[in-house]
Amino acid sequence: MEDVDFHVAIGDSVTFAKTVGESDVYLFAGITGDLSSVHCNEEFMSKSAFGQRIAHGVLSVGLMSTASTLMYQPHVDKYVGYTPVSLGYDRVRFVGPVFFGDTVTIRYTVSELQGEKLRARSEVVATNQRGETVATAIHIMAWVPTEGAA
Repeated sequence: MEDVDFHVAIGDSVTFAKTVGESDVYLFAGITGDLSSVHCNEEFMSKSAFGQRIAHGVLSVGLMSTASTLMYQPHVDKYVGYTPVSLGYDRVRFVGPVFFGDTVTIRYTVSELQGEKLRARSEVVATNQRGETVATAIHIMAWVPTEGAA
C-alpha cells in the first residue's frame, strides 16, 4: 500500500483558545450526565482544596479535538482515497484545574508521521491564562483507505 501524503510536517503547530464559562460546563454536564458536585456545586467546592468549581477534564480533551480539526481540516479535500479520523488520545493527564472563567489555550504539534501505519502522532498541551499546564495528551490521527471503509 502506498503511503499517504499527510500534507503536514513534523513540528507543524496550531493553537486554539477558549474561555470556559459556566454555560460550557453545565451544557457538558447535561450532555454527559456528569453532574458531580466538583463541577456543579459551588457551595461544596467553596470548602474544597480548589475553593471553587472546576470544569470536567474531558472538556479539555474536547478542546484538543478542536485543535486537531484546525490542523487537518484545511487539507481534507486533498486526502483522495483516505478518510482522516481520530484514533484517540494516549497519555491523557489532567495536571491542573480549569476554573470557570479560565481561558484555555491548546497547542497541538505534529511530532511523528508514520507513513507505513497511515498515522500521525501529535503532542497536545493545554495551558491556562497564567501559563500553567492544565492538561496534556498524545493524539493519534489515522487515514483510513476509502476501499477499507465499511
